[in-house]
Amino acid sequence: MITKNQLILKRVFDVILAMLLLPFLIIPILILVIIATIDTRQYGLFLQKRVGQHGRLFDIYKIRTLKKETHVLGHLDLSATTFGKFLRRFKLDELPQIFNVLIGNMSFVGPRPDIQGFADKLIGDDKLILIVKPGITGPATIKYKDEEMILSQQDDPENYNRTIIWPDKVEINKKYIQNYSFSLDLDFILKSISK
Repeated sequence: MITKNQLILKRVFDVILAMLLLPFLIIPILILVIIATIDTRQYGLFLQKRVGQHGRLFDIYKIRTLKKETHVLGHLDLSATTFGKFLRRFKLDELPQIFNVLIGNMSFVGPRPDIQGFADKLIGDDKLILIVKPGITGPATIKYKDEEMILSQQDDPENYNRTIIWPDKVEINKKYIQNYSFSLDLDFILKSISK
């Protein structure tokens, strides 16, 4: 089980790595925000409430990939632009989360932060996954790297996510916390870079 000292070491590592990466990522992030602003006709930096450590809500930073389109019947639809699909495919829309890491509401490795209705509804032993900060990558993220594609192939994607994928992610993340080691974090970071 992850200890208090390991959580401190994890945070120190996050801050050092984020500070080392920031000078290389700041210009690409700014360029992507400008392109996304032009592409979606909305401000290119997207903020959304997510459930974090101990169930606290925080704003996650992402590059905007969806464009608001009003159809003939007046319905509002959010669909990914071609550029947005490119960003999502290569996870470039998640680059601004380095600021979440610096602020302290995310880690490089941990359970992915979900929208309300999932992690905040956990009960019993499953609440274990709220001990750590949510991560940019992690064991469940790597396993479900093609989650959007998997869900697009389902007749009822929302139900499939709630009944199949989400419970599996919870179990994977519980095992990560129960068997935590610093070398495990390094391994997940390397796997994420190479995938």
